[in-house]
Amino acid sequence: MQSLSFALMVLAATVPQLVGPQMALAGDWSLFRGGDAAGYVPEAQLPLQWTANDYAWQFDLENRDVGSPVIAGGKAFLLSSDPQSSQRRIIAVDLKSGEPLWQRKYTSTPHRLHQRNSYASSTPAATDRFVFFAYSEPDHTYLKCLDHDGREMWSRDFGRWVSQHGFGTSPTLIGDLLILFVSQQADQLREGVEPGQSRMIAVRPDTGETVWETPLTTTRACYGVPRLYQNDQGEKQIVAANTGDGLFGLDYATGKKLWNNKVFRARCVSSPLVVDDLVIGTAGSGGGGNHLVAVRPAGDEAEEVFRIESAAPYVPTPAVVGHHLYMVDDKGIASCVDARDGSVLWRKRVGGNYGASPVVLGNKVLLISLSGEATVLEAATEFNQLSQFDLGGPVGATPVYGDGKLLLRIGEQLCCLSGI
Repeated sequence: MQSLSFALMVLAATVPQLVGPQMALAGDWSLFRGGDAAGYVPEAQLPLQWTANDYAWQFDLENRDVGSPVIAGGKAFLLSSDPQSSQRRIIAVDLKSGEPLWQRKYTSTPHRLHQRNSYASSTPAATDRFVFFAYSEPDHTYLKCLDHDGREMWSRDFGRWVSQHGFGTSPTLIGDLLILFVSQQADQLREGVEPGQSRMIAVRPDTGETVWETPLTTTRACYGVPRLYQNDQGEKQIVAANTGDGLFGLDYATGKKLWNNKVFRARCVSSPLVVDDLVIGTAGSGGGGNHLVAVRPAGDEAEEVFRIESAAPYVPTPAVVGHHLYMVDDKGIASCVDARDGSVLWRKRVGGNYGASPVVLGNKVLLISLSGEATVLEAATEFNQLSQFDLGGPVGATPVYGDGKLLLRIGEQLCCLSGI
């Protein structure tokens, strides 16, 4: 422990100070679901359809994975993997040309995954100078920081990871903290497997040194990316969702649990949303029973405000535009919901099965099914389907938009639609 502390002190003195997500350049998509985690870019202009001939460039990733890229400082960063060896790769691509800038490879131990998971299912977080990423194997959970030239600045190992589905959470930057939600499994384990220990971990982005670590209830591994919540007094909280604690809030400075409401019956995979004074999350399973719940925190309690039990998403995270949620459930039913009271403004089956989250670009909603069928809807309070077309390959990763470019992970290719 003493040697670790000394190493961190030396690193802090030699590494340039990192900047948080608020320092990302205009137009960047620096976190899962974008810089504000809403999945919405008002100035974008999405075409109604396109073909492979319209891509500015395509980059071969050598494997089909489900982690999304991020965009920061004129570069795209993402994880890729080798399914045979479980090797992980962090890749940097020039956003303008699609030319590879560098990649760093990390060996790891093969282990069991859910059929829709992969060894590169996490989305990095980035600033205009640094990129943070995470991955796990049974005995190790790694969180690493690289600069934009691919030099490793620091690395942490938070120990064993227990889940029958594998790793899938993404690190995120909230203020001047780097947050990793380590949600692990205690239920439904194979004989002889010891339960994991769930916790929320906050570290300093400049050194990786732990600021605080909060134990959480361990039931089923959950994968949502935490969010920032501020109450009327301006007090900052980190909010998240899991099966055992439900929706919950932690003090930003200390990690102390401030409130929770056990509103879920199943696993949480989507990320929580913050709309005004409400915190919203979803839970479900591959067999159904999905539900979306909104709570209003007040002191050490959180009142349930509304609940949606029909056509709620399990894996996809809704997009937020003002007071409206645009969402699609895992079996292809799209909805527009008023986030203030849970009223459903429209609901329509568009078809397909879904893992990627919706994004709203300008006044259009983009949905992409697992088979790669794209559906474009009008972002409005009445249903209006504008187009539907085939992208030519499977899609599990959420698309991202930055600097006038839409990045799509289609099959083994990273594809760039430019000028939008």
